[in-house]
Amino acid sequence: METEKKMTAEQMTDRDLSEQIKKVTKDSHVRAENTKMMLSFQRGQVTLPQYKLLLCSLYEIYQALEEALDRNSNHPAVAPIYFPAELARLQSIEKDLEFFYGPDWREKLVVPAATERYCHRLRQIGKENPEFLLAHAYTRYLGDLSGGQVLGRIAQKSMGLKSDEGLTFFAFPGVSSPNLFKQLYRSRMNSVELTEEEMNGVLEEAVRAFEFNIQVFDDLEKMLSVPENKQQRSSGSKSVQDRTLQIPAGISPLLRMVLGLFVALITVTMGIYVL
Repeated sequence: METEKKMTAEQMTDRDLSEQIKKVTKDSHVRAENTKMMLSFQRGQVTLPQYKLLLCSLYEIYQALEEALDRNSNHPAVAPIYFPAELARLQSIEKDLEFFYGPDWREKLVVPAATERYCHRLRQIGKENPEFLLAHAYTRYLGDLSGGQVLGRIAQKSMGLKSDEGLTFFAFPGVSSPNLFKQLYRSRMNSVELTEEEMNGVLEEAVRAFEFNIQVFDDLEKMLSVPENKQQRSSGSKSVQDRTLQIPAGISPLLRMVLGLFVALITVTMGIYVL
């Protein structure tokens, strides 16, 4: 795949979908980059409980996204950017969850309400507007690919892990050159033929994707104010939707500062460095 002719940044024009997404999400980038989380990113403060909670949400989100992509793999707007062997994250996240939670990890998943809303949207567009998957796949996968190696090392060091076990999410063994693959991906995405109405819909969905991710991270911050034993008791054997936590309204300034660690992983879910 990566040996195909690449489209360089100079060859791209303002009419390309990737450039259009970059423009319409500019304000979202500014908002994300000026949060306390982003400003705290350089501290590399990632703790095991925080990372485990993030993995729970990533599992649910990627399950919804990849089911929608698989179902629409032959759709003309999805087929050009369908790279399951190179990009799929679900199995990697499952391995990480089993490492941290044990073989019964599925019974221990807890996610905030924002994660459920995001998953609902992914399933909805998978049925009704498959072309909108372009926006979500682009912002998520290329964000993962851009920050994977660096963020994996940060997480490993911060959590004191002696090996890369539990960090499979950050590894892309099917991609030998992330930069070349991203060029190929953008080229494939820009080749998709969309009507003006469809193009506008994809651009609106790109902004929506950022909003969903911002909401997920906000809810994850608040989630940490709930004692872990209460989180586990709320999981039981119910569905993920039933296990959604009720998020408290208030959160202390100190907790907000500590939760700056999530910026270390925000590129994974928001594609801050690729759009």
